[in-house]
Amino acid sequence: MASAILALLLQLGAALALQSLLGLGADYPFKAAGAFALTGVVAALLAQRRQPALPFGCANQVTLARAALVALLAAVVGESPSFALTWSVIAIALTALLLDGLDGRLARSRGTASAFGARFDMETDALLILVLTVVAWRFDKAGAWIVLGGLLRYAFLAAGQGLSWLRRPLPYSRRRQTVCVVQIVSLLVCLAPFVPAPLSDGVALLGLISLAASFAIDVVWLAKRRD
Repeated sequence: MASAILALLLQLGAALALQSLLGLGADYPFKAAGAFALTGVVAALLAQRRQPALPFGCANQVTLARAALVALLAAVVGESPSFALTWSVIAIALTALLLDGLDGRLARSRGTASAFGARFDMETDALLILVLTVVAWRFDKAGAWIVLGGLLRYAFLAAGQGLSWLRRPLPYSRRRQTVCVVQIVSLLVCLAPFVPAPLSDGVALLGLISLAASFAIDVVWLAKRRD
């Protein structure tokens, strides 16, 4: 709880700084804080189900910091795009991506790896992808179709509610990690001001195809073992 409160205060301070520097709307800090609070509620529910008796740990604190960065990005939706804002989005998203490898290494080195930590990390990645797809769409760097890439994870979870075989655990795969990074990087390139709109569509489409193919491979693997 203390980690979440501290992260919220730091994130609110960062949101206020961004609002002042970039001339964002008066409601930007409240949108950012609300998005982070919602993320915290989801994380708490996951922890209750998967890690009820274990300490939060420094690895999960890094993931929490990444979630705070994603909330800052989510609050950008609805703001008027500008050169400075676009580069700020790229910088924040790149920081969240670079921190992605740190939480896993910390968990393994300290012997605190857990089902909750893995799920928290995965859902933070999925939320980052969703937010970036929406920002790319709203900043006119790709069509509305790009949001499909952000919704794939949630479509998979929704399908699992009706098909129990989709909820079975998947084996570890370096491919998923690589495709996740490729998708995020493709979205950052798509957003870059020096990439014109027709080319940005192509870059975004390549990222979407790679992510969809990765999900298809996992679904086929699960389908073959559903009996």
